[in-house]
Amino acid sequence: MCSHTVAGQRLMEIFELLSNHFGPQNWWPAETELEMIVGAVLTQNTNWKNVEKAIENLKGKGLLSLKGLRSLAVTELAQEIRPAGYFNIKAKRLMNLIDFIVAYYQADLSLFLEDETQNLRQGLLSVKGVGPETADSILLYAAHRPVFVIDTYTHRILSRHGMTDDQTTYDELQKLFMDHLSEDTSLFNEFHALIVQTGKTYCRRKPLCTRCPLEGWGPFD
Repeated sequence: MCSHTVAGQRLMEIFELLSNHFGPQNWWPAETELEMIVGAVLTQNTNWKNVEKAIENLKGKGLLSLKGLRSLAVTELAQEIRPAGYFNIKAKRLMNLIDFIVAYYQADLSLFLEDETQNLRQGLLSVKGVGPETADSILLYAAHRPVFVIDTYTHRILSRHGMTDDQTTYDELQKLFMDHLSEDTSLFNEFHALIVQTGKTYCRRKPLCTRCPLEGWGPFD
């Protein structure tokens, strides 16, 4: 489907309001696909500035490659990514993902990124520590697939504006976007980035509604 549906029109109204307010987000801020993949794991439960510090540690020591990451013990990797927080857990998750790429794609990142979308998603979700948000971030930003990424901010913003509720699952909310918007990787990329920016800036646990570009907007019948 596309944005000609009522739900699609409402979603595009949100997109336009956020886009006009914030401008282009140029997300994901990374130089390579592998950097995006590493960032998608490290950004769990932390802010991007901390992730950037961890990635700079890896870059500075020439470790930001499949070979470089595999050369490290998990404990060594944990120390390199320490700024990202939860570093012991994230080091295991990242190594699990690297091992998956090596085992199933012969350590060939291009082969990994070119796999069919559903195969790739199912494979990623089979990796211990990789959930739907991380998997879909890799699909959207590294593999350039039209898969909408859902996060806490998406739930919060749409719930506060009456388009969903607290019981809506990840898959249900993702379906709302993917069924009612054009299948457009660039749109999904920019829309998700704008949602994240809105969540961080205005739609916090204690929201700053009067400053938000969505103030006064609602899904009116």
